[in-house]
Amino acid sequence: MTRKLQYGIVGLGTIGTVHAEAIRAAVPEAEICAFCDVDGARLAEKADRFGVKGRYTDFRQMIGRADLDAVYVCVPNHLHRDVAVEALRAGRNVFCEKPMALNAAQAREMADAASKAGKVFQLGMVNRQRADSQLVKQYVEEGFFGDIYHVNIVLRRHRGIPGMGGWFTTKAKSGGGCVIDISVHFLDLALWLTGFWKPRTASAMDYAVFGRDMKAYKYVSMWAGPPDYEGTFDVDDYVAAFIRLPGRATMKLDVAWAVNARSETYIEILGSKAGVRFMDDKPLTLITEVGGRPAEVVPQFQTKDVKPFEIQARKFAAALRGEAEPPATAEQGVVMMALLDAVYRSGAEGREVPVDLP
Repeated sequence: MTRKLQYGIVGLGTIGTVHAEAIRAAVPEAEICAFCDVDGARLAEKADRFGVKGRYTDFRQMIGRADLDAVYVCVPNHLHRDVAVEALRAGRNVFCEKPMALNAAQAREMADAASKAGKVFQLGMVNRQRADSQLVKQYVEEGFFGDIYHVNIVLRRHRGIPGMGGWFTTKAKSGGGCVIDISVHFLDLALWLTGFWKPRTASAMDYAVFGRDMKAYKYVSMWAGPPDYEGTFDVDDYVAAFIRLPGRATMKLDVAWAVNARSETYIEILGSKAGVRFMDDKPLTLITEVGGRPAEVVPQFQTKDVKPFEIQARKFAAALRGEAEPPATAEQGVVMMALLDAVYRSGAEGREVPVDLP
């Protein structure tokens, strides 16, 4: 009987639990042998729920297990580098949630550690596994859009600041606000879909409008709440950016945790032959010409029962078995963090800055 892959998960909050469920549902050739969380009560509850015997409050003890094949890193952003690097140096493969790290320098350290160890490193960019994303990728590769020259990203929440006063809004722990938290998925999609992995410059401005007075912030619900009014808010809640990509291609970013505008989400790709708008909870629509006339086309494709987290889990297992490359790599993560660094640096300096790839 073939030995099952042995996984350990560090961090048992919402996202760690989502990954545990995906592994259990979709990867029969793997089992979770260890959980780690600093909250003892949560550790016990989640370990009982998933039937996990190995229980740790110190990740270093967990990654020291000789039988452990891979570690899922699902802790707050400022801990990604330390957990991932130590796991890689201990000979473990790593799945790391987004964002990769606090900055590009940390991401470079993680990528180098993976390369030196000869281990698999996969980033949790789950939106690549969506059915609409896969279809758009197919159209790009087939040349359907022609020459892609602009990508427009809009990701606005009317009121959606997470965990106000906690680690999400504390720069030393999160690395930033809305850009590093929610737009990282869309920026990754834009670069992955277009293949523009060498962004050149960024011109941006970041704002902290609603976070300046936390007690005055009005909201209906709060992810990772309730708010801690004695805590910290030193990050952005709105960012506008213009990014120059290879050649004459460009990208515009409009992202907000909170803004006095309607909530709105979409990615728009503009090409010489066609364009597309998706990720807006509406049918994917191709804007093109049919029979010599301008037309909007809504392609039919399979969306029912497509579960991106389960697909991602299966692809990680395939990478561990040597059957495929991980779908989101460490080197791509370094590029993403360098782009985020440039966006924040541009906002701080009030000028266009180069994207420096370490």
